[in-house]
Amino acid sequence: MTETTRPARRFLIPLRWWIAILLFMVTVINYIDRQTLGALSPYLKDEFGWSNEDYAFILNAFRVAYTIMQSVFGRVLDVIGTQRGLFYTVIFYSTVAAATAFAQGKASFAAFRFLLGCGEAANNPGGSKAVSEWFPANERAMAVALFDSGSSIGGALAPFIVVGIYQYFGTWRPAFVITASLGLIWLVLWKWLYRLPEEHPYITEQELAYIKAGRSSDPASKENQPKVGWLRLLSYKQTWGIVLGRFLLDPYWFFMAEWFALLLKSKGFSLEASALGFWAPFLGADLGNFFGAGLSGWLIKRGWPVGRSRRFVLSIFGPSMLVLAVTAYSNNYYVLLLVFAYTSFAYTCCGTMFFTLPTDVFHSRAVGTVMGLGGTGAGLGALISTYLIGRFSESASFGPIILVASVIPLFATFIFVTMVRARKSPDPEGIVLHF
Repeated sequence: MTETTRPARRFLIPLRWWIAILLFMVTVINYIDRQTLGALSPYLKDEFGWSNEDYAFILNAFRVAYTIMQSVFGRVLDVIGTQRGLFYTVIFYSTVAAATAFAQGKASFAAFRFLLGCGEAANNPGGSKAVSEWFPANERAMAVALFDSGSSIGGALAPFIVVGIYQYFGTWRPAFVITASLGLIWLVLWKWLYRLPEEHPYITEQELAYIKAGRSSDPASKENQPKVGWLRLLSYKQTWGIVLGRFLLDPYWFFMAEWFALLLKSKGFSLEASALGFWAPFLGADLGNFFGAGLSGWLIKRGWPVGRSRRFVLSIFGPSMLVLAVTAYSNNYYVLLLVFAYTSFAYTCCGTMFFTLPTDVFHSRAVGTVMGLGGTGAGLGALISTYLIGRFSESASFGPIILVASVIPLFATFIFVTMVRARKSPDPEGIVLHF
């Protein structure tokens, strides 16, 4: 269909925001599938006699696949396209999630989680690619915040949905099948609605012109300049600042998302009685996702340099995660709930900076590689921390783990604000920008 025959169909909101809502929905589903195991972990540990080390082994099976396959799927999506890429991967991981109902023990759970990690790794690069296709530069941050907030919403909904299914059926197996079916429903909407803007039958000429006008200002400059390899990027301290900062700070998210139910149980709370406690940190994280981006954007509008605004958010909210130490000494349900909610809020305030800094610091021809290196750093940090949590929580308690988790953000913040700074003199290769 040509632009001259394009129908003037109107939606209540612009079509590009319906695309963002679809990305939000699939991220919610992605995290419900992912958190089904975490929500059921107290029951599964009792039934199969797992130690915390056994549980950590199963979690790391997912993490290994997820860490490796994010970079792989970034390339695959570029080759086969966003629509087909996400369509096939959602089919794959929804099938794997449902098949987990047939797991019989530690080995089979680990195998299913590994396969789930392979499929779910496409979500973040796929969402980012879709945003780059559908949104002008001035709207991309809010679009990313919207779809990424689905991780917090999905994590918050998972315990209510999963524990409810468990209680209704009296067994954990239907929970994997029912939650997996959500992805199959989403596929129908995705197949119907998603196209590139230039190919979409429902987009108006005005919206298409607006999207085109706001895309990358000079895409040819990326193609005409030499590609930047890993070794060259690793010669910059800014790259190491991003990799090491994420290596230290990202494990908090996985600690909260995957161990919080067992932490509550260790404090004497049943999962049924404290479902709100499992939900509150995800709500805090969702609010922080938008607050961090909004605060940084507000400072930029008031004339702050981009780098300074990002470092300000990190400097305020990273160190404030020290308050997590309170939970090592408290068995008060409301204190645990409030502190973990705030700490998750502070973490995602910083998290918005993680995903924004590579685009601020590096030329577009190097951003993907730097983001991949940062993701690898985060994945390695999560692998190591998950192993150590499983080992030490088995022989001791969560208290020392919480104390370490509360202090590490100080070191991560120091690395970010000291290493991820503009060069004193312009980069002769134009790889690092003045920000």
